[in-house]
Amino acid sequence: MEKEYFAHETAVIDENCKIAGGVKIWHFSHIMSNCKIGENCNIGQNVVISPEVVLGRNVKIQNNVSVYTGVICEDDVFLGPSMVFTNVNNPRSAVKRRGSYTKTIVRRGASIGANATIVCGHNIGEFAFIGAGAVITKEVKPYALVVGNPAKQIGWMSEYGQRLEFDENNIALCTESEEKYLLKDGKVRKLS
Repeated sequence: MEKEYFAHETAVIDENCKIAGGVKIWHFSHIMSNCKIGENCNIGQNVVISPEVVLGRNVKIQNNVSVYTGVICEDDVFLGPSMVFTNVNNPRSAVKRRGSYTKTIVRRGASIGANATIVCGHNIGEFAFIGAGAVITKEVKPYALVVGNPAKQIGWMSEYGQRLEFDENNIALCTESEEKYLLKDGKVRKLS
């Protein structure tokens, strides 16, 4: 049976990977054993997907990213160039910590900017937007816009990717997509 995905001739794909149709794997990337990669993912050049990583549908991974064991990316996640995940909180070269990796979940629609660092165990909420170079050291709320080191929330983003400005009634309109949002009790909810 012919494979339903594209892998550049320099890509390495280990055994027992489940790779769905429409996936593109580019130059010098390594997909390690027991990974699950959903439909229409794009895996850039020089990317490493470690064992047992799960990627949902339509995940876009830019060049030079390592997605380590313990990371789960839900559908429509964007991982910017050279961003970094960790999977051990207290690494030491002489201490073996395999099997004690900390899980990190990147929820549906989240975007992580170039050169950002995600310290393991801190989940990223749906449609959150992590600015370039940010260092994530705590949970990120859905729709939150965070920047800096350590990252701090400076606003909210729409599902479309537009910064939200809330009026006196705590309503924001994404002018490009006409989506409407409500800010209540420190949480954003899409109305339409």
